Amino acid sequence: MARKTISIRDKRAEADAAEAQEAAAPKKAKKAPAKRKSRAKAAAEVRLKAFWGVFNQQLKRIALYDYSQKKEAEKKAQELTEKGKSPHFVQPVKEAITE
Repeated sequence: MARKTISIRDKRAEADAAEAQEAAAPKKAKKAPAKRKSRAKAAAEVRLKAFWGVFNQQLKRIALYDYSQKKEAEKKAQELTEKGKSPHFVQPVKEAITE
């Protein structure tokens, strides 16, 4: 089997011929890609209201009082602490308002 030897000059001549052929061919204008519409939803405004929550040691909410009734919430926590074994505490809670 005989090998055909190709020189670098021959390869360069082939590449130049291919470039010349591409330049002679009419080119198509590329279209600009269509812009995508945003799929993000508008964030709905969520209104929150503050309450006082009475919680046990396992962070389970026992009672819920309006923000203006902090003394009643502390009184309830104190009663539950004295009555039961575990301590109860008062903590502010924010909940969403449904209209």
